[in-house]
Amino acid sequence: MAEAFANEEVLCHGLACRRLSFANGDSVTVAQHGAHVLSWICEGRERLFLSPRSKFDGRAAIRGGVPICFPQFNLRGNLPKHGFVRNLPWQFLAPYEAGPASAGLALQLQSSEATRSHWGCEFELRYTVELHPRSLQLTLALRNRGTTDLSFTGALHTYLKVQDISRTILLGLAGQSQWDALTDQHGLGEPAISFSAEFDRVYEASKHPLELSDGVCRLQITQSPSLTNTVVWNPGAEKCATLTDMPSDGWRQMLCVEAAQVFQACQVGPGESWRGWQRLTLL
Repeated sequence: MAEAFANEEVLCHGLACRRLSFANGDSVTVAQHGAHVLSWICEGRERLFLSPRSKFDGRAAIRGGVPICFPQFNLRGNLPKHGFVRNLPWQFLAPYEAGPASAGLALQLQSSEATRSHWGCEFELRYTVELHPRSLQLTLALRNRGTTDLSFTGALHTYLKVQDISRTILLGLAGQSQWDALTDQHGLGEPAISFSAEFDRVYEASKHPLELSDGVCRLQITQSPSLTNTVVWNPGAEKCATLTDMPSDGWRQMLCVEAAQVFQACQVGPGESWRGWQRLTLL
């Protein structure tokens, strides 16, 4: 490997975590609880928003970073909101070299009594977090270990940190089918999406990368074709004030851009596998 990386067991907000880091200061921190990515530092700046009011108790879902929503998106079914895997402890696997000057770590979650109490499917999830120069890739892989078809929705619910939401623009969703969850209206994505109030829309995913600009930096966002939707969300001032795990002005420094499967569930047959990913690249 061109550049040595450090793999450390650390406590972050009291949670057991692993941190991959390079000599230049780039790092990624992942909690065992929920396989939750808590931090991605790239070129001296934190790139993920993590609410300081989150409950880091090892039981509740964490507000910010990158929660894994599986096997249900939001309340679109009979399971807990956004599924249950974000609230369970995962198993850390050995870190590995992901390429020249790159490193990764993996976590695993298998069906158990805890998962069967919510969802009667036999499965294995593997989540890989890869730190590359100026880039972070998150990959969720599923294997159906049961004897019947497995069906799921979900998302990599990425909270991106922005300098000022009023100066933030998202490009790349022009002409994509969209559903506005606030008005229950359908339409087409605009060439440049800006944010001045609560925003909650589900888009047909673009085949091309998106670009997020906050007036200070530009971030390219790419997702796998196996995740057919992109969710864009900001709570705005009024909604944010009702969220007990968010500071009242937290909405000004964050934007969720999620690689998701919302409307049509993925189907995975017995013994078959599925894989979906999101890649963030600093431009």
